[in-house]
Amino acid sequence: MTDNSYDTDLYGYDEPMTGPLDAPSKPSGRHPVNITQLVMGVAFAGMVLVWALVQGDVVDTSELRWLLPIPWLAAGAAGLAATVWPSRSR
Repeated sequence: MTDNSYDTDLYGYDEPMTGPLDAPSKPSGRHPVNITQLVMGVAFAGMVLVWALVQGDVVDTSELRWLLPIPWLAAGAAGLAATVWPSRSR
């Protein structure tokens, strides 16, 4: 008898899986939020928005003093909300 390092009966297969497309289908569900990616994505989107406002002459460059911190504050708020949100649903 050969010793396999994986149990194929666990997944309902008669032979070993050969690739990711052969994996059994799992019900889709929610995955945990990567807070670092969320914060940096919000900050990047905010900086792009500030840049677009300046380039479109909607905002004068003299107003950048108060406008540039807003994306960082929004990113921090999104990070705090993502940190606190899972604990409230438990």
